[in-house]
Amino acid sequence: MNPHVKSVRALDNYELDVSFDNGEARRFDMKPYLDRGVFVRLRDRDAFSAVRVVAGSVEWANGLDLSYDTLYVEGRPTSAIGQAEQSDPADAR
Repeated sequence: MNPHVKSVRALDNYELDVSFDNGEARRFDMKPYLDRGVFVRLRDRDAFSAVRVVAGSVEWANGLDLSYDTLYVEGRPTSAIGQAEQSDPADAR
């Protein structure tokens, strides 16, 4: 079983910063979901920013939610994100 969400923060680029109860943090990209079904409502930045933790997962208005499993499995560890942002493209030459 995957860990439950402890906290969540909406970012300007339609990503979520998610902290889990096992001490890990992951970044979850919502952009691929914004053209699907009920998730279209989250294109509105105010609606997207209203994300909150409910019962170990994340939820928006009207019960729109994502499971902690999806967030954990599909999220990118933030340590890997930080390393990618710090790497210099010139180093790859």
